[in-house]
Amino acid sequence: MSDNSEQPTPLIRDAEDIEYEDVGAADGMRKGVLINEDHGAPNLAIRRFTLAPGGEVPKHTNEIEHEQYVLAGEYTVGIEEEEYTVSAGDSLFIPANTVHWYRNEGDDEGAFICAVPTGDDEIQVLDED
Repeated sequence: MSDNSEQPTPLIRDAEDIEYEDVGAADGMRKGVLINEDHGAPNLAIRRFTLAPGGEVPKHTNEIEHEQYVLAGEYTVGIEEEEYTVSAGDSLFIPANTVHWYRNEGDDEGAFICAVPTGDDEIQVLDED
């Protein structure tokens, strides 16, 4: 016997319905939540971030993993002790509790999609040495 009461309902969200907000600890980064548990997605949340020219996100960790896809621009992503230049079409996997940061030294805005497990995520900003 099947119980369909827990079956998620399909959803389409229009781009103009997405609200963007500044990311608190970052300079020049904005986040829009595309889909998450508030929209009925039981497992994954999809977010879109933008990073303005000159924008920076300090070294930090998250309790959850991140899968990212770069949509636009070219910017630097630091992961652990290495820095990488990423651009449109590149993909990243950042495991949970991994130190990472972002910096956009270019003239164009960077943008990426980030998929994460639904639920809470504690972010810890690290002190700069």
